[in-house]
Amino acid sequence: MELYHGCNVIVEKPILVPQQRTLDFGQGFYTTMNKEQAIEFAKKVGARRESEKGYVSIYEIIDYKQLKNDLAVLEFLSPDYDWLDFVFENRNGTYDGKAYDIIFGPVADDVIYRTFIAYEDGILTKDETIARLKVKKLFNQITFCTETALSYLKYAGNFEVSEGA
Repeated sequence: MELYHGCNVIVEKPILVPQQRTLDFGQGFYTTMNKEQAIEFAKKVGARRESEKGYVSIYEIIDYKQLKNDLAVLEFLSPDYDWLDFVFENRNGTYDGKAYDIIFGPVADDVIYRTFIAYEDGILTKDETIARLKVKKLFNQITFCTETALSYLKYAGNFEVSEGA
């Protein structure tokens, strides 16, 4: 399985860095199986950090099935009620449930997050929120939450992303 991580620097050896903002799956090292998503994120991070370039680092997981046997893995196969609650609690900093080594599921990007805001403000019900999310094209993210989980990633290279690319 090939994974991508978009950033303003090349990340040969991923580490867990405390975040100043709350994210979908909490603290961790975020990757995706979607190369285009990683490219867009590299551009976004580069712009946010006023960097002229972005990079997509590439990783491999040799045996995902073995990883799932060895580690605590949480998988969301679609944007369902459990996923909505989990992402909502993480983005609000209120999640206090079980800790996982790896979390896999759909991305709640900035466009999708507007739907979350409408849900949070009581404009949309949980059912309406899920219905709206199911018609959106949601990419995936795989978040590595522990050092043990990171040890399953093998660096496989990178490529540069320019602002105009």
